[in-house]
Amino acid sequence: MANAFYDFAGQLRQLEQDGLYRRRRVVDGPQGVSVNTDGRELINFCSNDYLGLANHPQVIAAFKAGVDRYGAGSGSAHLICGHSSAHHALEEELAAFTGRERALLFSTGYMANLGVISALLGRSDTVLEDRLNHASLLDGGLLSRARFQRYRHADIEDLRAKLSSAVGKALVVSDGVFSMDGDLAPLPAMADLAEQHHAGLLIDDAHGFGVLGKNGGGIVEHFALTQDEVPILIGTLGKAFGTFGAFVAGSEDLIEMLIQKARSYVFTTALPAAAAEATRTSLRLLQAETWRREQLQNLIRRFRQGARQQGLQLMDSFTAIQPILIGDSGQAMAASRCLREQGFWVSAIRPPTVPAGSARLRITFAADHTEQQVDALLDALGRVLS
Repeated sequence: MANAFYDFAGQLRQLEQDGLYRRRRVVDGPQGVSVNTDGRELINFCSNDYLGLANHPQVIAAFKAGVDRYGAGSGSAHLICGHSSAHHALEEELAAFTGRERALLFSTGYMANLGVISALLGRSDTVLEDRLNHASLLDGGLLSRARFQRYRHADIEDLRAKLSSAVGKALVVSDGVFSMDGDLAPLPAMADLAEQHHAGLLIDDAHGFGVLGKNGGGIVEHFALTQDEVPILIGTLGKAFGTFGAFVAGSEDLIEMLIQKARSYVFTTALPAAAAEATRTSLRLLQAETWRREQLQNLIRRFRQGARQQGLQLMDSFTAIQPILIGDSGQAMAASRCLREQGFWVSAIRPPTVPAGSARLRITFAADHTEQQVDALLDALGRVLS
């Protein structure tokens, strides 16, 4: 008798029928606004390389120099022999950049969120998470084994009610910029509420760093908040920084606690030192080349104006993430395929990444897109979605 556990084929067929099957596409060459995939050159409107730094000559040169100095791999975990001078320098520079006492590198953003939340909470505590949080934040809350509650998206009153009944230590967890909607968490009100209830506040600003704020400091700089108001700040390096990895920034004691207790930090190999060297360069570029953020905002405004003129269903976002709500997963996939045939790579986002009935085209912009490319995308959207 066949073992039913291994009936993966049946499950895969069901995913296909539901319009939820996922396929990888092979990219040949560097990231950029134009990419070669499956033998075709496409204009890329689905990357998180918001400032166009992933293929920047200076970042690449820093990576190569890092390989020459440190080799291809780090060899071990940070707490054994994998913590290089490049890692240490980057942590100090990220702490200064975020206006915090210290920063700690993680190998990925997913690992940072899992490690930080599970290190700070236990069974007798409460974690409260925005309903639209990234999967890594939700998984971190579940892994902590704390009492897990989700509040309505960006709803301060619902968060207030749930905080009032929280048991043990309470930690409020939210994205800064929501990755599928592009809107911002109501951070000033959240910070006030956390202080009133003596709760912790953790913000993952993966999609805000580099994009928001005069100096690219993200949502915290955008709202002019401090370390005291947002004590636990997490960011990834694979988006606006254009490299790889993640970090958490906060107080001296917070970072020391995570070094002792964050299992996804303690028990994993450090990211290559060469990646840290590349990130040090991208951090300098991110701060110095303010035109990148200015250009990005100009492109976003141009797109939103054109999309409104066409009657497209935009979402409430002034960030580089500009979703167009479709609703049906099959229709979103069909629209993505049609755009691809016209030379544009735009991802269709479907459940479970977004709630059922809210499938969408997730369009993202980079500083090195041109106005002509934005206008061409708008023309294609008009043909596909009319």
